[in-house]
Amino acid sequence: MYNIKTFNAIAPQGLAEFAEDYVINESDTPDAYLIRSVDLHDHKLPENLKCIARCGAGYNNIPLDKALENGTVAFNTPGGNANAVKELVIASMIIANRNIIDAATWAGQATAGADITLRTEQQKTKFNGTELLGKRLAVIGLGHVGSRVANAGVDLGMRVTGYDPYLSADAAWHISQNVKRAKTLDAALHNADFVTVHVPKNAETTGLIDAQELQVMKPNAVLLNFSRLGIVANQDAVTYLNNGRLRKYITDFSDDQILGHKDVTIMPHIGGSTVEAEINCARIAVAETQEFLETGNIRNSVNLPNVQSPFTSAFRFTLIHQNVPNMLGQISTIIAGEGVNIENLVNRAKDNYAYTMVDTNDLSAEQQYYLIDKLNNIPTVTRTRLIKNRA
Repeated sequence: MYNIKTFNAIAPQGLAEFAEDYVINESDTPDAYLIRSVDLHDHKLPENLKCIARCGAGYNNIPLDKALENGTVAFNTPGGNANAVKELVIASMIIANRNIIDAATWAGQATAGADITLRTEQQKTKFNGTELLGKRLAVIGLGHVGSRVANAGVDLGMRVTGYDPYLSADAAWHISQNVKRAKTLDAALHNADFVTVHVPKNAETTGLIDAQELQVMKPNAVLLNFSRLGIVANQDAVTYLNNGRLRKYITDFSDDQILGHKDVTIMPHIGGSTVEAEINCARIAVAETQEFLETGNIRNSVNLPNVQSPFTSAFRFTLIHQNVPNMLGQISTIIAGEGVNIENLVNRAKDNYAYTMVDTNDLSAEQQYYLIDKLNNIPTVTRTRLIKNRA
């Protein structure tokens, strides 16, 4: 029996996909967390917590190092809300070019009367906009969201340039051949009418679009940030708006520096807030959690390497440990010392930690307890599990 604890409202359509031997919110020492936006940095992780699945792409609300020290794998759900964010980005570009918010506000405040139609016809010209057709779109980051935005821009007749120095071969297959690839960030920004950023937040991308990059952009460009707060240096954006060097700034993240500015449109973090996206993310999170708990396989981890291997043996040991020399030698020696034959061994490392899976077929009850204890007592191991094959 596996215990799951949820934070925030997780789509019931996703939770319904847990198998019968899973219980939800019935234990204070669960095997797994399913979360959305709850901040866990000041939260004490239960010793028994084996994994955290974030129903969404962003994971800055998870203390990754603290999770590793606890032997807890963290997952996100890349692509689960990609279409929802794409649609909002496209809608925002249309809103910016067609002055839709200003026009609707004016019409809603117009005084009723017989001449309202005449006055509307006379004054509507001040809301004249331009079309997206033929405009230049720079997409910074071509992952799950960025690739969809780039392709949608092509479909709308825009001239699209993409920039992503870490573009994977798999991701490249999903991008239209009509998307021009820029070799540098400045090359992508140059002469773009719209710039939209879709990168994860980390030390390298914080402040990615600042005064230096804004200087490269056209004076009448529109900047969009539906990625994370901090990717754009907001104070620099305000300075360029005030100096007429940036036309509009549209973002999904509120901040005192931009609040109330006439040329800034702030959304209340609704990029992934669709019924479909919440269901998609919940289903992905449930699938990741079940696969990890039942087989030890790791998919979409953000603090450990992704590791998948067919589980065909009777038993599987999994170990989260520091990435130091002779770990495989120690693990193999302990298991072989009990006369247990290793059928398969898989090891992957990411930064300072690694993950090892060892498959075997013959284990007595006594050997199971002894080996779990012995492996777990290796000083650099943070968690050892023994999984019995259910097949």
